[in-house]
Amino acid sequence: MTTNNGRAFTAPQLEGAVWKKSSYSGDSQGQCVEVAALTSAPFAGMRAIRDSKNPDGPALVFPESSITGFLADLADGKFGN
Repeated sequence: MTTNNGRAFTAPQLEGAVWKKSSYSGDSQGQCVEVAALTSAPFAGMRAIRDSKNPDGPALVFPESSITGFLADLADGKFGN
């Protein structure tokens, strides 16, 4: 199951997503984040983020604009060190 704003989505709705592992995720620590651009309805134009150790577990789904804004804030140092 994935959740977004209190609504539940079944895992098959994210099937076909091409997951990419973060370049900052190390191979030895097992702490990996993966991101996928979603193209199928009802998720078209959104991004999903999941823990690569649990590919069948929950994924967070966000609009592309939210991800872009978050990354810009990270680059600007708005979250501290």
